[in-house]
Amino acid sequence: MPAKNRSQRDPRRDELRRLGDRIREQRRSRGLTQEALAESLDLSVAYVSLIERGGRNPPYTTVVAISRALGVPMSRIVVDE
Repeated sequence: MPAKNRSQRDPRRDELRRLGDRIREQRRSRGLTQEALAESLDLSVAYVSLIERGGRNPPYTTVVAISRALGVPMSRIVVDE
């Protein structure tokens, strides 16, 4: 199977990157480290890092838990504003 070029990029990957960017932005605005967020969620720091980089598609329940841990409505991290 040939490699995809940039014009054929999977749009789902772009969505995951944007989700990760919004999570990172909210985490940093609250002065939290990845370690602190991971600990509050009982997740590994590596997994939180992967989510923030768009490398993982977290399940709905994890996204809900992240929004609660950050103290923001889920829409703040799921919807582009």
